[in-house]
Amino acid sequence: MQQEIMLTREVIAIQIPSGDTLHLPAGTAVYLTQRLGGTFTVATSQGLARISSQDADALGVNVDEDKTQQADAVMLRDGPLEDQVWSQLKGVYDPEIPVDIVNLGLVYDCRIEEIGGQTVVTVKMTLTAPGCGMGPVIAADAQAKIMMIEGIDDARVELVWDPAWNQEMISEEGKMKLGMI
Repeated sequence: MQQEIMLTREVIAIQIPSGDTLHLPAGTAVYLTQRLGGTFTVATSQGLARISSQDADALGVNVDEDKTQQADAVMLRDGPLEDQVWSQLKGVYDPEIPVDIVNLGLVYDCRIEEIGGQTVVTVKMTLTAPGCGMGPVIAADAQAKIMMIEGIDDARVELVWDPAWNQEMISEEGKMKLGMI
């Protein structure tokens, strides 16, 4: 991608990997490095940052295509609820790595339970590095995507550190995308 873009308006971004808020004024030059899962990773003079889809217009990007793709993923309504959840999780990306969190091996557990008459999804996931400040952002992305599924009343995404993640946890598909095989 590596295409220079001048922001058309101010954007509140999230600095990678700290997770800190970053104000990018209109006219800031950024380089689009990744566009996956409805978010954008850009290189700025201050380092990498994640811009949400609600600010895509500042990048001059039309997100209608992305919304259609996301809606198509949710349209798996004929399949089992668990398959729908896993499909949504495959639409969540680490902003530094062009592989979804499922194929990176970051999702350790996914349970669907009826609690007090509500359908609740509980996901346990990890990160590639414990000090990554993007953890809450990635977990919130996962939660939001799960909540798009009809029939889900609540989604809880918990970050865990045991067992520690390692590259052996990456799926074959993920390794192929990363050029590891």
